[in-house]
Amino acid sequence: MLDESLKKENNRVVGIKQTKRALEKGGVSYVYVARDADAGLLQPIVELCRIKGLEVKEVQTMSELGKICGIAVGAAVAAVQEK
Repeated sequence: MLDESLKKENNRVVGIKQTKRALEKGGVSYVYVARDADAGLLQPIVELCRIKGLEVKEVQTMSELGKICGIAVGAAVAAVQEK
């Protein structure tokens, strides 16, 4: 189930490339991943989160994650950055 706090977050990044960049820079609180996204694409993100000790929250579908992030297409990954 999607955490409603993501709707209210202004400090978020959406997408695999942007999330990976944010993780490498540091300052990410937690990451959302869509269960129906390609596991091969998610693997590097999940591994980075594991290394950095960050919580990974699952969302049922890419379209649900995209909608909650305010974009018209699905999203495989989104991250909430520290303020």
